[in-house]
Amino acid sequence: MSHIKANLADFDYEEMSDILSGMKPFRKDQLFDAVTQFKSYEEVTNLPKSIIENLKEKYYDRALRVEKIFDSKDKSQKYLFALNDMNIIEGVYMPHNYGDTLCVSTQVGCRMGCAFCASGLNGLVRNLTAGEILSQVLCVNRLKGGTKKSRAITNVTLMGSGEPLDNFENTVKFLKMVSHPKGLNISLRNVSLSTCGIVPRIIELADMGLQVTLSISLHAPTDKKRNEIMPINKAYGLFGLIEAVKYYFAKTKRRVIFEYTLIDNKNDDKESAEELSKLVKGLPCHINLINLNPIKEKGLKAANSGRVKEFMDILDKNNISNTLRRSMGADIEGACGQLRNSYVKEGSFY
Repeated sequence: MSHIKANLADFDYEEMSDILSGMKPFRKDQLFDAVTQFKSYEEVTNLPKSIIENLKEKYYDRALRVEKIFDSKDKSQKYLFALNDMNIIEGVYMPHNYGDTLCVSTQVGCRMGCAFCASGLNGLVRNLTAGEILSQVLCVNRLKGGTKKSRAITNVTLMGSGEPLDNFENTVKFLKMVSHPKGLNISLRNVSLSTCGIVPRIIELADMGLQVTLSISLHAPTDKKRNEIMPINKAYGLFGLIEAVKYYFAKTKRRVIFEYTLIDNKNDDKESAEELSKLVKGLPCHINLINLNPIKEKGLKAANSGRVKEFMDILDKNNISNTLRRSMGADIEGACGQLRNSYVKEGSFY
């Protein structure tokens, strides 16, 4: 189902002038502030009623609403968001000592088909608009008591459902909107974008010079192994991907993160650790090792703790920067697409 109306959040600060054509400039600031604060029409008291009524006919005041919140014992939270066309997406709030992070979705579903991920179990439904991506941040920032000047959300990761670079235009517009000085003004250095490796889009993003941390979902050190786990590798193999990473660093001077989910008897052996070390040797990068959050439909198991340690020891021996990511939200179906998939399957929504 397509949108009948656009969302106010879909318009950036400059575009606000178009929907308030003929009105005094300060009205744009008032409306933009209201959107940034995730206010409903009823809460906007500084705009004339005639303007509000006109806007109501053409635009949704909010791009989404919270359908349900799941609290984890580790203090993280998972949000099930309802969009205006009755599709659902999810986001994860993760408190850290360096700042509180929100993981957002960029698509309803996904078409990448990665072997360990729940996001693509039902395929790609549609892309999210820039305003729908942004509204996940605006919504949770407000729920957590944040404002424009004192943000509750300080870091954003584009690692939820969907492939950000498969929704390139909306993702780029979101990046510019979330960092806009008159909006939340979150530094792009505090934003991480995770991609499975759409090489031409990585090059295009690099040329834009946006200071985003690029996270590559690698998950295997050779084309043969990666083909089994990441179907995208058949289109864009490791040689081209590594060259794109080098180009990204040359353009942005931002160290790249390689995400590597350890899967039992797939990519967690000594040989894989040595191959990974050779693949990234000399690159300005960091390996972010991840314990698999198992998804029953996929039939894959997490690597045992002994093999994880062995894997890390080999990386250390080869002087490859690495950490084992703290797993959060496992008790609330924290893996990408996991919660949404269970709701779609059970018909629990609406």
